[in-house]
Amino acid sequence: MLNPDRLRHEAAINDFKRARKKAAFQQMMARLRGQSADLLAYEDVCRHLKAADAVKQGVQEIPLAAIVGSVGRYKDFTRDFLPKHDSDVERWARVRTAVMDMTGMPPIDVYKVGEVYFVIDGNHRVSVARDLGAKTITAYVTEVKTRVPLLPDDDPDEIICKARYAEFLEQTNLNELRPQADLYMTFCGHYRVLLAQIEAHKEQCETPVGHPIPYAEAVGRWYDDVYLPVMRMMRAQGILRYFPERTETDLYVLLSERQEQLEEALGWEIGLDITASALATAEQKRVRGLGGRLWQAITPPELADGPEPGQWRQFQTGRQMDRLFADYLVALSGREENWPMLAQVIRLAQRESDRLLGLHVVPDQAKASSKRVRAIEERFHQMCADAGVVGEFAVEVGAVVETITSRAVWADVVVLGLENRVGAARPSTRLGNRTMQLIQRCPRPILAIPTGADCALDRVLLAYDGSPKADEALFVATYLKLRWPSELVVVTVETELTTPAELGRAREYLADYGITDATFILRQKPIAKAVLDTAVTYQSNFLIMGGFGFRPVKHLVLGSTVDDVLRHFPHPILICR
Repeated sequence: MLNPDRLRHEAAINDFKRARKKAAFQQMMARLRGQSADLLAYEDVCRHLKAADAVKQGVQEIPLAAIVGSVGRYKDFTRDFLPKHDSDVERWARVRTAVMDMTGMPPIDVYKVGEVYFVIDGNHRVSVARDLGAKTITAYVTEVKTRVPLLPDDDPDEIICKARYAEFLEQTNLNELRPQADLYMTFCGHYRVLLAQIEAHKEQCETPVGHPIPYAEAVGRWYDDVYLPVMRMMRAQGILRYFPERTETDLYVLLSERQEQLEEALGWEIGLDITASALATAEQKRVRGLGGRLWQAITPPELADGPEPGQWRQFQTGRQMDRLFADYLVALSGREENWPMLAQVIRLAQRESDRLLGLHVVPDQAKASSKRVRAIEERFHQMCADAGVVGEFAVEVGAVVETITSRAVWADVVVLGLENRVGAARPSTRLGNRTMQLIQRCPRPILAIPTGADCALDRVLLAYDGSPKADEALFVATYLKLRWPSELVVVTVETELTTPAELGRAREYLADYGITDATFILRQKPIAKAVLDTAVTYQSNFLIMGGFGFRPVKHLVLGSTVDDVLRHFPHPILICR
């Protein structure tokens, strides 16, 4: 007969493993959002926010969601108190077993700073309680006073900004001189601009009277006579709506710096009201897509640079931030081989109720309303409806590459169909100049699906050379490995620029997210042959790699591994940038 204690312990171990995997995925998603999944360090927060005296408040029932940091173990758990290290398994399991045995947990010890809490003792108890779905926990509370309040949703970047704001308030005492004032900024290092303005205004006020004025008086007069009038002007012009992620004081500093730039360039004094109007007009043009057209007009398409590596994740659409790929832009030419490709994309979309954005590009307006285009649209909608997938279809007049590139910013990945010419006399017919330009310039990853390919995507091959675009491919491979069950093989080809150390770097990166079952292969050049041979050896049905490694001009001379792989790999390829 099995020992009940052993069974409970094994169950707790399994719960820990589940929590570890969840922690790894949470860290990945936090990186995707450009946020942090880490706990806050109490010592850092108190030092930055100028913590004052501590007052014991006794035993209280506190919300678990408001516990955002730790005194000594902030590196051991995620922001949601999921365990980050396998070495914690036994201690975590003991706490979990004690709870299940009805032994219970003694109160934890916490510091309260603003509306949040930092654990002094009881980190594992918090982790287990959150894993069990508890909403509150009993704690000995010691409250620490600060000048700037701290909220549960504040991330580390916001803590730094609040710290800088606390330092500004400590120096100016503005929160007492003008209690209604809120000069919080996300431009954390720019409080020096405000301090310099206060000093300049102090000197300006002293000149007429011929004697120094108190610093507190200068602060109040600067706020009333300089800062507030600009705020009223910006509100009246509605400029704030163009910068929804910024605070009013962010915009004030931006205007001040732009004013200095204009005055230096023109040699005239420029009022802040004119600066504000110019900034609003420039932002309107940018939003409408007018900026950069001159450069596009004089640059041949085959020589145009694409976005910087990793930039695509900074501009995620934000509609579905719980996953990396939620909206697929599917470029449809209307040829018969497009429809099997669309069927495969629909299979992918069905997994998480993703959305398909069908796009058909025509050369002139007359063709936009033709029977052929209507037939393409109807077939697209019918296939989506039959599969229960949300599909939206657009027809646009223009050049194919430019249209897809401009539309791509509203999607998460661009899907292209490739004619399958593997084994044909001229495999180069599989690719065209448009495809090469699109891969070079598209602001989103490209999923290239050869005709007849199956999107099972459960045997993944990652081609990794340590380049910035390969790092993006490594990020995506890690995300997919955590998101969906799959086999992962990582291949690095040793060259003059790529050493075996890059393979070790990939191994360490995956291990940081708890992925230890990947296979790592080191090959010798030529690169394309090494990648393709590895794919055959491991029966890979999905390849993830970075885009072109050269700038466009150099690529025209030297060619690219991407070209060769696209021509010969018979399965889907995700090209990251």
